[in-house]
Amino acid sequence: MKYLVMVQGSQADYDAMSGHGSAEGGPAWGEQDRKAMFAHMEALNKDLEASGEMLYCDGLTAPDEARFVTAGPNGGPPVVADAPYNRTQVLIAGYWVLECPGLERVTEIAARVVACPQPAGAPYRAVAIRPIGEAPEGD
Repeated sequence: MKYLVMVQGSQADYDAMSGHGSAEGGPAWGEQDRKAMFAHMEALNKDLEASGEMLYCDGLTAPDEARFVTAGPNGGPPVVADAPYNRTQVLIAGYWVLECPGLERVTEIAARVVACPQPAGAPYRAVAIRPIGEAPEGD
Protein backbone atom coordinates (compact mmCIF):
# COMPACT_ATOMS: atom_id res chain seq x y z
CA MET A 1 0.00 0.00 0.00
CA LYS A 2 1.14 3.55 -0.68
CA TYR A 3 1.37 6.15 2.09
CA LEU A 4 2.07 9.85 2.32
CA VAL A 5 4.23 10.63 5.36
CA MET A 6 4.31 14.33 6.22
CA VAL A 7 6.58 16.19 8.60
CA GLN A 8 5.24 19.50 9.85
CA GLY A 9 6.73 22.87 10.73
CA SER A 10 5.90 26.52 11.26
CA GLN A 11 7.59 29.67 10.02
CA ALA A 12 8.98 30.06 13.54
CA ASP A 13 10.55 26.58 13.22
CA TYR A 14 12.16 27.49 9.89
CA ASP A 15 13.45 30.73 11.43
CA ALA A 16 14.96 28.78 14.36
CA MET A 17 16.66 26.35 11.97
CA SER A 18 18.12 29.40 10.20
CA GLY A 19 19.66 30.60 13.46
CA HIS A 20 16.89 32.94 14.65
CA GLY A 21 15.36 31.41 17.77
CA SER A 22 12.09 32.53 19.33
CA ALA A 23 9.66 31.50 22.01
CA GLU A 24 7.41 29.94 19.34
CA GLY A 25 10.08 28.11 17.32
CA GLY A 26 12.50 27.27 20.09
CA PRO A 27 16.20 28.00 20.35
CA ALA A 28 18.32 29.06 17.40
CA TRP A 29 19.85 26.07 15.64
CA GLY A 30 23.61 26.03 15.15
CA GLU A 31 25.58 24.52 12.30
CA GLN A 32 26.08 21.25 14.21
CA ASP A 33 22.33 21.00 14.86
CA ARG A 34 21.58 21.37 11.14
CA LYS A 35 24.30 18.85 10.21
CA ALA A 36 22.87 16.32 12.66
CA MET A 37 19.36 16.78 11.24
CA PHE A 38 20.52 16.40 7.63
CA ALA A 39 22.66 13.35 8.48
CA HIS A 40 19.69 11.70 10.21
CA MET A 41 17.35 12.35 7.28
CA GLU A 42 19.96 11.26 4.72
CA ALA A 43 20.48 7.95 6.55
CA LEU A 44 16.72 7.39 6.72
CA ASN A 45 16.31 8.15 3.01
CA LYS A 46 19.17 5.80 2.07
CA ASP A 47 17.57 3.01 4.13
CA LEU A 48 14.19 3.60 2.46
CA GLU A 49 15.78 3.61 -1.00
CA ALA A 50 17.68 0.40 -0.22
CA SER A 51 14.52 -1.33 1.01
CA GLY A 52 12.62 -0.21 -2.09
CA GLU A 53 9.95 1.47 0.05
CA MET A 54 10.64 5.06 -1.02
CA LEU A 55 8.88 6.18 -4.16
CA TYR A 56 9.59 9.90 -3.71
CA CYS A 57 10.47 12.47 -1.06
CA ASP A 58 11.10 16.18 -0.82
CA GLY A 59 11.31 19.09 1.57
CA LEU A 60 9.28 22.25 1.15
CA THR A 61 10.40 25.86 1.39
CA ALA A 62 9.47 27.99 4.38
CA PRO A 63 5.81 28.92 4.84
CA ASP A 64 6.59 32.59 4.16
CA GLU A 65 7.09 31.55 0.53
CA ALA A 66 3.62 29.99 0.30
CA ARG A 67 0.71 31.30 -1.73
CA PHE A 68 -2.89 30.50 -0.85
CA VAL A 69 -5.77 30.52 -3.33
CA THR A 70 -9.34 30.47 -2.03
CA ALA A 71 -12.71 30.73 -3.69
CA GLY A 72 -13.91 34.27 -4.29
CA PRO A 73 -16.98 35.56 -2.50
CA ASN A 74 -20.30 34.87 -4.21
CA GLY A 75 -18.69 32.93 -7.05
CA GLY A 76 -16.33 35.77 -7.91
CA PRO A 77 -12.75 35.37 -9.00
CA PRO A 78 -10.39 33.43 -6.72
CA VAL A 79 -8.67 35.32 -3.93
CA VAL A 80 -4.88 34.98 -4.00
CA ALA A 81 -2.86 35.76 -0.88
CA ASP A 82 0.78 35.33 0.01
CA ALA A 83 1.11 33.65 3.39
CA PRO A 84 -2.14 34.42 5.25
CA TYR A 85 -1.03 32.55 8.35
CA ASN A 86 0.59 33.33 11.65
CA ARG A 87 4.21 32.43 12.41
CA THR A 88 3.21 29.50 14.61
CA GLN A 89 0.67 27.89 12.26
CA VAL A 90 1.95 24.43 11.43
CA LEU A 91 2.05 23.45 7.76
CA ILE A 92 3.62 20.59 5.81
CA ALA A 93 7.42 21.00 5.79
CA GLY A 94 8.33 17.86 3.85
CA TYR A 95 7.01 14.50 2.77
CA TRP A 96 7.73 10.98 1.61
CA VAL A 97 5.62 8.82 -0.68
CA LEU A 98 6.27 5.28 0.49
CA GLU A 99 5.12 1.84 -0.51
CA CYS A 100 4.95 -0.33 2.60
CA PRO A 101 3.25 -3.61 3.46
CA GLY A 102 1.03 -1.96 6.04
CA LEU A 103 0.38 0.70 8.63
CA GLU A 104 2.64 -0.92 11.22
CA ARG A 105 5.71 -0.59 8.98
CA VAL A 106 4.99 3.00 7.92
CA THR A 107 4.46 3.88 11.60
CA GLU A 108 7.95 2.50 12.35
CA ILE A 109 9.33 4.80 9.66
CA ALA A 110 7.44 7.80 11.04
CA ALA A 111 8.92 7.04 14.47
CA ARG A 112 12.39 7.34 12.92
CA VAL A 113 11.43 10.72 11.46
CA VAL A 114 10.21 11.94 14.88
CA ALA A 115 13.52 10.81 16.41
CA CYS A 116 15.43 13.35 14.29
CA PRO A 117 17.93 15.18 16.48
CA GLN A 118 17.26 18.80 17.33
CA PRO A 119 18.41 21.29 19.96
CA ALA A 120 17.04 21.01 23.49
CA GLY A 121 13.88 23.07 23.81
CA ALA A 122 12.92 22.87 20.12
CA PRO A 123 9.26 21.88 19.64
CA TYR A 124 8.57 18.36 18.44
CA ARG A 125 6.05 18.20 15.61
CA ALA A 126 3.83 15.26 14.83
CA VAL A 127 4.43 13.24 11.69
CA ALA A 128 1.20 12.56 9.80
CA ILE A 129 0.60 9.32 7.91
CA ARG A 130 -2.10 9.16 5.25
CA PRO A 131 -2.84 6.16 3.06
CA ILE A 132 -2.94 7.10 -0.60
CA GLY A 133 -6.27 5.98 -2.01
CA GLU A 134 -6.56 4.37 -5.38
CA ALA A 135 -9.07 5.55 -7.92
CA PRO A 136 -12.01 3.18 -8.22
CA GLU A 137 -11.99 1.06 -11.32
CA GLY A 138 -14.51 2.06 -14.00
CA ASP A 139 -17.48 -0.15 -14.78
